[in-house]
Amino acid sequence: MMERLNKFIASTGYCSRRKADEIIKKGKVKVNGKVIKELGLKINPDKDKVEIEGKLLKKPEEKLYYKLYKPVGYLTALGKDKFGRKTLTDLFKEIGFKKKVFPVGRLDYNSEGLLILTNDGDFAQKLMHPKNKVFKTYIVEVIGRVNAKTFNKMKKGIKLEDIFLKPDDIKILKKTQSTTIFEITIHSGQKRILRRFFKKFGFPVKKLKRIAVGNIKLGTLKEKQIEKINPPPKW
Repeated sequence: MMERLNKFIASTGYCSRRKADEIIKKGKVKVNGKVIKELGLKINPDKDKVEIEGKLLKKPEEKLYYKLYKPVGYLTALGKDKFGRKTLTDLFKEIGFKKKVFPVGRLDYNSEGLLILTNDGDFAQKLMHPKNKVFKTYIVEVIGRVNAKTFNKMKKGIKLEDIFLKPDDIKILKKTQSTTIFEITIHSGQKRILRRFFKKFGFPVKKLKRIAVGNIKLGTLKEKQIEKINPPPKW
């Protein structure tokens, strides 16, 4: 049965489909010894040999799903960072985690909380595709005390550089002398979107923690803890 190359790569647990497209365009993928840069290419997984930088890819026998509490100070990426920052590969070594999985979606370097890991490319695609509108919930602490007028404006949304963002849900959990703590739910996945959202209102983010993606919750996990999702999630 023929299968798109990026889908096959994702199904092996090497990376997501989106990342697979990037790798293909960079000429790092070979099919039967030939470098491939064509994104729409279809292959026969039972007959064709697919290699990435000399490594032969094989489909895993078992689909894996984990949730991780990513601390601040780690890139949501595998391998080495060219600037020397720690990545998930470093974190996996620190906690002794050896399963072959990749992260679903992004959680930036200075953010913490729930990160889903899998080797199931189809599941990752469903989770990340905008049309599925998977809700993500965060606890966000901003610098400054937000008054009722500004909060009402936040609920109505605001135009950012690349998107109009209206929270699916937002509420103030607490105010301290110098900060305001929110719980906010969105389904958009643009880069650093919540930091840009609050900054647009004049409130820089001090702390950002993701606590849920769809029906998968961070729960009682502590920093650097990882837990198998059982039963496997359905979308």
